[in-house]
Amino acid sequence: MNKSSADKLSFFFMGLENRFLENRDIFVEVDVRFKAGLKTFKGHGVLNETDMISYNYNGVTKLLSFNKVLEDIRKEALKYDELLLTYKERGTRLLISANRKGVTMNTEELKYDAKEEKKDTSTLLSRDYFIKATEASSLLKAIGIMSKDGKVKNDKIRKYNQIDHYVELLDKNFESMKRQGTLYIMDVGCGKSYLSFVLNYYLTEVKKIKCHFIGIDISPQVIETSREIQKQLGYRNMEFHAMDVKDFKDDRKIDVVLSLHACDTATDMALAFGVYKEADFIVAVPCCHKEMLKTYSYKPFEGIMKHGILKARLADTLTDGLRGLMLEEHGYEVSIVEYISPLETPKNLMIRAYRTGTPNEASKENAEQLIRAFSIYPAFRYYLDQYTYGLGGLDGLL
Repeated sequence: MNKSSADKLSFFFMGLENRFLENRDIFVEVDVRFKAGLKTFKGHGVLNETDMISYNYNGVTKLLSFNKVLEDIRKEALKYDELLLTYKERGTRLLISANRKGVTMNTEELKYDAKEEKKDTSTLLSRDYFIKATEASSLLKAIGIMSKDGKVKNDKIRKYNQIDHYVELLDKNFESMKRQGTLYIMDVGCGKSYLSFVLNYYLTEVKKIKCHFIGIDISPQVIETSREIQKQLGYRNMEFHAMDVKDFKDDRKIDVVLSLHACDTATDMALAFGVYKEADFIVAVPCCHKEMLKTYSYKPFEGIMKHGILKARLADTLTDGLRGLMLEEHGYEVSIVEYISPLETPKNLMIRAYRTGTPNEASKENAEQLIRAFSIYPAFRYYLDQYTYGLGGLDGLL
C-alpha cells in the first residue's frame, strides 16, 4: 500500500477512534485482514474486563488501547497490498477497505433476514415479531426462552409472546424519546432483569438508541443472576445493584423508570421514585394489591364488599386508578392498558406515564376525594414524601 492511501487511512481511523470512545459500551470486536498476493494475515481484537483491547495478530496477543491497535494496523498495512477491516458494534458493522487506489468505508445495519427464520420459531403466532427469534437468538438463549439448538422452548412460547408484546406496547414511546445523548433507564425491583435485557437488545440493536440500564433489587441472589447474564451477553451498558431504591444516590438524570410485577407497595415505591426523579417516562406492570385491601372501607358499598372476591377486585381497581390520578397530579399523561390477555393472568394491566411537566389540579382533587371517601392514604404519597423530605420508612408511618 502506498503512503497516500496510508494517510487517508489515518483520517478514517480518527473517526473510528471517536466512534469507539462514544460507543465503547456496545463495541463487539475489530477484525483485520492484510492481503499480499494470495496470502492473507489475520488480526482480531475484543475489549477485555480492564477496558483494554486484547489484540491477536500472527499468533501473538497484546493488551493495547484502541488507539494503539489502530496505529499498529496502519503501520502494518504499509507492508501489504490491501487491508480489510471490520469494526462491529451491537447491531452495526463498519467495513473499511484500503489499497493503493484509495480507502473506502461502508456501514451495514445488521438486519433480520426473514428467509433465515426457522420454521420452528416463525409460526408461533401469525404476527411480525419485534424480537426476531433468529436475530435475537443469543439473547433468547441467555434468558431461557430458546434452547441451545435454536428453537423456542414449548413451555416458553407464552413468555416469548408476552415479552414481544411488551416491546410492542413501548416501541412508539421510546421512538419519541430518541436523542443525541444516552437514555438512562432504571429497572426498580429488577429481579433477573429479563425484560431489561430484552429492551436493551431492542433499543440498542434494532432502534439504534443509545441507552444505559440500571437494575435495582434488594435480593443479592437475583442481582448476581442478572450480572451473570450480562456477562454472557456482553452488555456493558448495564449495571446492577443489590439495594433498596430509596438508598440509590446518583446525580445522573434518570430518563425512564420501569417496574414490572413488583409486589404490593413496591410498585408505588417505583412510581414515586420516577416522579421524584422527574423521569420522562414511567412504566409499571403491577403485581399483587394488598395495601388498600387491608385498610379501605366505604359504607355505601358494604353490601358489595361483604363478598371477599368483590372487595379484592375493587381494591385492585381503586389502587391502580389512584396511581394514575396521582401521576397526573404530578404532571404526567397517563394511560392504563391491558398488557396481555386476562386469560394469561388477571394481573395484566400496564401503567404508562409520559411527563408533561404540567400538574393536573383536577386529578389531584379527584384523588383527594377518593382518599377521603375510602379512608385510605396511598403508599405512593408516603414514598414520595420519603424521597422528597427524607421522612421515615413506610412501616413507621402506617
